[in-house]
Amino acid sequence: MKKTAAIILAAGKGTRMKSDKPKVIFELAGVPMINRVINTAKKIDSDIIATVVGYKKEQVMAVTEDNPKIKFVEQVEQNGTGHAVMVTENVFSDFEGDIFILCGDVPLLRYQTLEKILKHHRDTNASCTVLTAVMDDALRYGRIVRNNSGNVERIVEFKDATEEQKGIKEINTGIYCFDSKSLFAALKDVTNKNNQNEYYLTDTLEILNKKNNLVTSVLLDDMIEASGVNSQEQLAELEDAYLKNQAHYQ
Repeated sequence: MKKTAAIILAAGKGTRMKSDKPKVIFELAGVPMINRVINTAKKIDSDIIATVVGYKKEQVMAVTEDNPKIKFVEQVEQNGTGHAVMVTENVFSDFEGDIFILCGDVPLLRYQTLEKILKHHRDTNASCTVLTAVMDDALRYGRIVRNNSGNVERIVEFKDATEEQKGIKEINTGIYCFDSKSLFAALKDVTNKNNQNEYYLTDTLEILNKKNNLVTSVLLDDMIEASGVNSQEQLAELEDAYLKNQAHYQ
């Protein structure tokens, strides 16, 4: 049986929360957001839950349970999502299987959605499966660019998108499932030659395509599951949604 693991990105400060606390330890219905994400990773039987910490890492580590599966990895400088995953490579040196990339500030993602992604990922023998969503107003999300076969060719970050690409309504939720070997091999080819001088995890999708590896997708039904928290107002809105349908988001 192929193993499963998760990398949780939780290193950021969350400036728009207007607090000195790390964003991921803010509570939704009494539970720190990071713990909700860890619990979701546990429900899909993750053998390793690599949690990338940075800003006030001690506070993040203090609210999480003592569990041998949880491995904390420090990202000293925040140089993009690709860099955040790169720093976990040593944790996965002996791991062969599939790795989910999850966000510590996306607290309502359901484990059933991850199971759906994993099934599709393995059934198609993909190197990467990305969770996408369709929005009438796609705002500043990264856009999904598809190839002639209908599979995902690449993700274009909003800041780097052309006007035509900004018209695409299918967006990247920031949730992925990667074959572990494919992930770290592709990261070695990621550069920071972009408008933000950051290492984008999204660049791995185009790199995998160039190596003739399959990048596929699963469409999200409920956008609330992939909603990230950038402000205390957004946190309150998500908490309201959770409390109205608590059983659904367990």
